[in-house]
Amino acid sequence: MKNIIQLTEKNIEIDSEIETLRDDALAFGSVLGHTPTFHVTTFGCQMNARDSEKLRGTLISAGFMESDDEDADVVIYNTCTVRENANLKVYGRLGVLNGYKKKNPNMKICLCGCMMQESDEAEKIRKSYPFVDLIFGTHNVNNFPVLMHRILSGEKHVKEILEENKASNEGLPVERKYSFKEGINIMYGCDNFCSYCIVPYVRGREISRDPKDILREIETLVNDGVIEIMLLGQNVNSYGKKFPEGSSVSGGEMNFVDLLREIEKIDGLKRIRFMTSHPKDLSDELIDEIAASNKICHHIHLPLQSGSTKVLKEMNRHYTKESYLALASKIRERIPDISLTTDIMVGFPGETEDDFLDTMDVVEKVRFDSAFTFIYSMRTGTPAAKRDDQIPEEVVKDRFSRLLKKVQDIGTEQTKKLECKVMPVLVEEKNEREENLLTGRLSNNAVVHLHGSEDLIGKIVPVHLDKAMNFYYFGEIV
Repeated sequence: MKNIIQLTEKNIEIDSEIETLRDDALAFGSVLGHTPTFHVTTFGCQMNARDSEKLRGTLISAGFMESDDEDADVVIYNTCTVRENANLKVYGRLGVLNGYKKKNPNMKICLCGCMMQESDEAEKIRKSYPFVDLIFGTHNVNNFPVLMHRILSGEKHVKEILEENKASNEGLPVERKYSFKEGINIMYGCDNFCSYCIVPYVRGREISRDPKDILREIETLVNDGVIEIMLLGQNVNSYGKKFPEGSSVSGGEMNFVDLLREIEKIDGLKRIRFMTSHPKDLSDELIDEIAASNKICHHIHLPLQSGSTKVLKEMNRHYTKESYLALASKIRERIPDISLTTDIMVGFPGETEDDFLDTMDVVEKVRFDSAFTFIYSMRTGTPAAKRDDQIPEEVVKDRFSRLLKKVQDIGTEQTKKLECKVMPVLVEEKNEREENLLTGRLSNNAVVHLHGSEDLIGKIVPVHLDKAMNFYYFGEIV
């Protein structure tokens, strides 16, 4: 309970809705014979993780007890649909949940998130999986207390999918995973419409949050012990183009760098991160601000997707191989200790061997510290899915294997550069595999494993990086 905070000044309506849900929880517990339990499984990105914190915070505030087990009284799947595999994971688990529900007929199963914004998928769930009690979309999170009230009051097969994004998913209580760091939405949606990507269709059009609300939220978090924040958006570089009606500013009056400068003024905040950046919108002004700041972490996640100018044009990415290389070179020149990470796709429709070699060339020249590499996944409704020049599976797998080795080899070399240096590390948690180790992160986002007592968690400590291992380090506090 101690990590629950209010994101903004909680309005009377939401407060009343949670109070009603608290009464529902008591009644539900009487039927069950115990305090009702819940479990939230999150698929996908940090935006989904942030939404899940709101779902968890709402239920805990209403008197539910969180469980580590999916065999709980309320189970929520917050879904992702960026790649087909994400959808398949959900379908694969639904059968297991049905088995749990047969043992516990009072169990409530809820599906939300990006997959539910796909009308075909949501309708398939409704018709083929009738044991699912609640379906809601990415734009309905703030209505979660009301939706839960409906299914706990006996309503069957509730489905609510809003099509429009109004940046209104704020105001719910939040159950934070960490007491000392937190992710914060600064915007919702995406206007880029990359030809392979379904995000603009399920997350909606781009809209930025009022800077006053963002600053108020961060100040509240810092007063509650947070020292590191992660600013979240599909393309943070385009923050400020459009604000909701009634905002304290209008579109164009404040950009991302302006927002960063205001956040940097907050006393007690020690680290600022952000993701994701789109190369077409990353400005010289932003590079200069990172270089000059003592709070903004020296890490930029800069998705490449492909190194081929031809493929980038077909992807609707709005930059070329040459402009990406020039941008990366400028960043490294201005911020020598920057960590550049990226996303790279293999097997986009029509990709030739020469196109792939262009990608390999960019990887070699930029020398990314790490990269998320993945195989193109056909998403229904996107322009790329309609193309008839899909790449054979065996060709894609061969290219993916070659790319992965290149990325790993270069990443290992990059990691070696800090070996034997003393660097500040934010200690985050006990190591999952070794009980006598703690795990933390450098400013550049690299993971460090170190010896130390649990009272160091949440503190920034100097660590000698004894040994570099692929993309992480072993170190000792000095």
